Amino acid sequence: MSITIVENSIKATKYLQSNKNLDAIICDYYLPGNNGIFLYDWIRAHSKYDAIPFVLLSKEFNSDIYKKAFRKQIDDFYVSSVSNPKDILDRVEYLCTRRKPINKKLKNKVEVEEKGYKVPLSKRIFDIIVASSVLLLASPFLLLIILAIRLESKGKVYYISKRVGRKTFDFYKLRSMRSGSDELLKKLAEEKNQYKIETTTEDSTLDIPCPRCSALPERESCSSVMYITTHRICDYWFNVQKLQAAKNNSTFVKIVNDPRITKVGKFIRKRSIDELPQLINVLKGDMSIVGNRPLPVYEAELLTVDDLSKRFLAPPGITGLWQVELRGKGGPMSEEKRMHLDNEYADQFAEGGYSFWYDIKIILRTVPALFRSDAA
Repeated sequence: MSITIVENSIKATKYLQSNKNLDAIICDYYLPGNNGIFLYDWIRAHSKYDAIPFVLLSKEFNSDIYKKAFRKQIDDFYVSSVSNPKDILDRVEYLCTRRKPINKKLKNKVEVEEKGYKVPLSKRIFDIIVASSVLLLASPFLLLIILAIRLESKGKVYYISKRVGRKTFDFYKLRSMRSGSDELLKKLAEEKNQYKIETTTEDSTLDIPCPRCSALPERESCSSVMYITTHRICDYWFNVQKLQAAKNNSTFVKIVNDPRITKVGKFIRKRSIDELPQLINVLKGDMSIVGNRPLPVYEAELLTVDDLSKRFLAPPGITGLWQVELRGKGGPMSEEKRMHLDNEYADQFAEGGYSFWYDIKIILRTVPALFRSDAA
């Protein structure tokens, strides 16, 4: 396989016009003077290039670019700073042999529907009424929980993380772990005779260094760090390998007794009380009561068009289909099943068939699920 590099879209179009035997196009989103989607539109406007697979690269994950690529039916999307070049080439090779022709009628339909998308007024009014009512009624209980968290361990009673829904936003939760929990795990790992952390793991996977962290100065990490037995691993790389292990049907790390979680933390996690501050996200318009769970940034970066499909077309929510299904059956759920349920909920937004009563049904299923002893 030979690769030809051109500097901008003008040279790319000239190269296309002079070369008929082209296998695939791998394009950076940030091109001089325009962007990769502009080039893609030009290519797809010429039917003679319809058979050529098109893969878009971005230096970092951007949900707006991703959603635009999905709506345009671009064959795949990768974050170049974290993706393995071999994986991209393997994907290109697969697309060259298995790619189906573009359904232009479907493409136009999705674009028209997406341009007109907004959260239905009935859903937004319902969100505001429910979020404000629950916060008001739960405020005395919430104050007691906040006091208990503060008395058990020092530090802020809440934490904020970045999540990706239809946009990236600050996501609020009550703190369920001790402050300095990463250092606590490190100490426990070094004193295994005094405290044993129960895990199931393939140690070889934990020995592989994170490529992002490797590019940083010594002891700095690209995301928060966790310590598992004698291994130090960042959240980002942990999730990369966990997803890869799931795809390969192999075992990966699972902490059974995590000493970072406080006694109050166990209680509020079990009953999802730690999720209550997300009602503030609902009032701000970041989330809805019912929707697809917003993803941590590092998880969103790992998803491709085939994996994710429609999930970002629906608003992010506190509860949703996969949460009630998981709690309902009380066991683990595969990533494939979870993504299928996310896509199932998003279908009604892509097809303009939002149902207020469907949301009510999910909420009614959520309430009994919270009181199951095996709730995740």
